[in-house]
Amino acid sequence: MDYADMGGKSPSPFLPLTRDGLVDRVANSLAEAILSGSLQPGDRLAESTIAKQMDLSRAPVREALRLLESSGLVDYKANRGFFVHSLSVEALEHLYELRIVIETASIRRLIASNHQEAVKALRAQLDHLHELSSTGVEMAPHVDADMQFHRLICHYSGNPRFLQVFDTTANEIKLSVIYTGRLYADPALIAQTHEPIFDKIAQGDAEGAVAAMEYHLSDARRIVTGMFRKNQESKQK
Repeated sequence: MDYADMGGKSPSPFLPLTRDGLVDRVANSLAEAILSGSLQPGDRLAESTIAKQMDLSRAPVREALRLLESSGLVDYKANRGFFVHSLSVEALEHLYELRIVIETASIRRLIASNHQEAVKALRAQLDHLHELSSTGVEMAPHVDADMQFHRLICHYSGNPRFLQVFDTTANEIKLSVIYTGRLYADPALIAQTHEPIFDKIAQGDAEGAVAAMEYHLSDARRIVTGMFRKNQESKQK
């Protein structure tokens, strides 16, 4: 679909914005529309259309789109403009491979330091994941809570570069899970699959925690890429 052609024919997924923190707020509004599914992979993001609907000039919209390009949610194509990022099985394989490297290294650093504060934060986040599984909420909050658990591991590693890399890939991972459907048939499994990682971290068992993380991310990669491949094949029929 070409978002430039929607004009005033369909309800806008964006709300008018005030002038404070403009570029970040435009970027957040666009990111929310993409991650909620209001905008689909491959949709063209016309600066003029978005600016008109937000009652802005094109400049902050263009800057916001550049920010989203750096975070993996938007692609820029020369002489064509900006588009919602299109995923591929190969790109997802590469993303999960990178996550395994970064997150296992983060675990080793975390456990080698004073990690009691990290254990408390991870336990609280895991409890939140369990709570979500019993509330029947939509997929997006589950994905956000799942990613926050992993982000905390990178944060408490003490290496800001690990956290920076994680943050640049997080939106693409969220996008892949949301567009491929539920990661697990039973939402409770999302929380349960993180328990072995937490247990080994809490015990200070670095090699056990690394092995648990590798298994967890490898299994998620298998499920996500499998669902994505199946969805792509069904669209081609």
